[in-house]
Amino acid sequence: MAIKLSKENEERLLGSIQRFFKEHMDEEIGSLKSTLFLDFCLRELGPSIYNQAIADAQSHMQDRVAEMDISCHEQEISYWKK
Repeated sequence: MAIKLSKENEERLLGSIQRFFKEHMDEEIGSLKSTLFLDFCLRELGPSIYNQAIADAQSHMQDRVAEMDISCHEQEISYWKK
């Protein structure tokens, strides 16, 4: 599954990448280099991050489902216990 960013997010990320290189690598990079770097990150790192996020969400949901029998349980045949 290819990760697609909105145009706004892509532009903000490209600006962030350019700033990072300027401040931490003492190198100014242009639009082409920052676009290539972002594309590399999305293709190479993105799937691992995405898969971990899905696994985390799945684990969270499984924990909630496991708690349903406790939080959504009603005592059966309870009329005579009143």
